[in-house]
Amino acid sequence: MRPEVQRHSATAQAAYIDLVSLLLDEAIAEIRGSPTPRERAGRIYWYDRYRIGTETHERYLGEDSPALRDRIDQHDALKSQRELRRRERARLVRLLRSERFLGMDNATGSLVGALAKAGVFRLGGVMVGTNAFRMYEGELAVHLRFDQTAMTNDIDIASFEKLSLALGETILPSMEEILTDFEFSPVTSLDKGKVWRWKQSRSQTLVEFLTPSFDAKEDLRELAALGVSAQSLHFLNYLIADPIHAAGVYRDGIPVHVPRPEKFAIHKLIVADRRRDGQDGLRARKDLMQVEFLLTILVEDRPTDLLVAYEDALSRGPAWRERIDRSLGRSRKSAELLESLK
Repeated sequence: MRPEVQRHSATAQAAYIDLVSLLLDEAIAEIRGSPTPRERAGRIYWYDRYRIGTETHERYLGEDSPALRDRIDQHDALKSQRELRRRERARLVRLLRSERFLGMDNATGSLVGALAKAGVFRLGGVMVGTNAFRMYEGELAVHLRFDQTAMTNDIDIASFEKLSLALGETILPSMEEILTDFEFSPVTSLDKGKVWRWKQSRSQTLVEFLTPSFDAKEDLRELAALGVSAQSLHFLNYLIADPIHAAGVYRDGIPVHVPRPEKFAIHKLIVADRRRDGQDGLRARKDLMQVEFLLTILVEDRPTDLLVAYEDALSRGPAWRERIDRSLGRSRKSAELLESLK
């Protein structure tokens, strides 16, 4: 039997889309100088180029796209409407809460808001894990149940090592300052002087930083833009490439990046297999529950996107296919849903 899916209203879906759009407008309204394109490794990135005294500074705006260029063309008008947008965002958040959106609790929302304000997501950070899964409530316009999002308040942020280095900018204030303000302390790693996990003293909450591994090792790497070390993981490059904009339903809305839901679902099959034994077995079962829930929606709403993501993962080699197949062997419904796409 498929898990029951309850849809949000068309009003709630429209409100969420508007909230994301207004947050993107706000990012461009913060331009202080001249929007300037820069080409790096065959890609074009936009920067806000401005002067302070005799020094020229550049602030990263994002990778080139038609939507970003359209907003840049309107940045003067967007700047003049900031207060109106702030009030409208607050109204939309109230509306979404009245529509029974889970949104973010105060502890998570205040921390994610601080990370966003410092530039974590603007500079290539992508929220992954259960907090990313919660964001699909708006993206897919579905109610999420408590049992699908429980078990962890951890905040996992992933980014590409080379992108983080290439941007030429760092978050401000520093990650250490932000997390210290929220009573997080660094968790000692085996690599002296490198910190990729932070634990909150008043709770069991962890903030972890991750990056893809493109070789045989899964070791610690540096994320220059975020000013932290990160645990490198195989298969993660598939998940965080080409993320989407999302909105945290908290206060006036929080702009974040999350993986595409179809990639999240397929990647979770791999993660569940990696966790299938030992003390992570319970987390693996939760992973498979999230997969089945997402596949149920995506088969109906976005079958082509899901099929492309599935075939992409399978094409990446025998290790990918083996892990996916093992998880599908433990989740008959997920296997049936993916088989229905063919």
